[in-house]
Amino acid sequence: MSQSVARALQLLILLGEGSASLDELAAATGVHKTTVLRLLRTLADERFTFRDPNNRYHIGSRIFELAERGTDQREIRQIASRHLIEFNRTYGRTTHLAAMEGGEVVYIDKLESHDQIRMYSRIGLSANLNSTAVAKVILADLPDSQLRPIVAAMDFTRRTANTITTPEAYLREIDTVRAQGWAMDREENEPSINCIGAPVRGATGRVVAAVSVSVPDIVLPPEELLELLEPLQAVCSQISLDCGYQPRS
Repeated sequence: MSQSVARALQLLILLGEGSASLDELAAATGVHKTTVLRLLRTLADERFTFRDPNNRYHIGSRIFELAERGTDQREIRQIASRHLIEFNRTYGRTTHLAAMEGGEVVYIDKLESHDQIRMYSRIGLSANLNSTAVAKVILADLPDSQLRPIVAAMDFTRRTANTITTPEAYLREIDTVRAQGWAMDREENEPSINCIGAPVRGATGRVVAAVSVSVPDIVLPPEELLELLEPLQAVCSQISLDCGYQPRS
């Protein structure tokens, strides 16, 4: 861990115990005030800290935001489990639950299809950002200020003939997902595999996870897969309610 990161974390730990002045933080860390001030300014730029009118520093709103997201993510698999089991029992299709971890979208649960057709995905594996329905759903909820840097750094490797391979095309796809509220993978990630995904929302209304249904086209053609969209959205709504989401009336 770099010295600057270690010192910044030490400041956050100290502020977690209560507000403090610049002098108090410098004394507690044994670091020169100039260095502490530079770190605090950097942290404040990202809303990890803020300074009040009395020149005392406090934990910022970003900390609480991250804590809430972390709680959502740790609990989401347990909350979703019974709903996904019932959904999978009823429809018999491969069902995934995915969430954002750092800059990656990761599968945190998977229920296999009843027809025993196995897919490459597995729990703990990262979902390809440019070619999976779960990733599209999760990234579509991000503000453009967060989305565009991710897209700029995205791996646009072509995996099938239908894979989205340019940032421009991907952003157009995200606009579609935002408008309709769900996403589709049209044989973009694996040949002959189609997938639809829908969002799970937490107490703040932000997307905390995505659920998808994946089916080989020899089992179910895309137009019939779309018949599962309504029940998929319904199960996501049930999970969201259990996560504390309150839809606007």
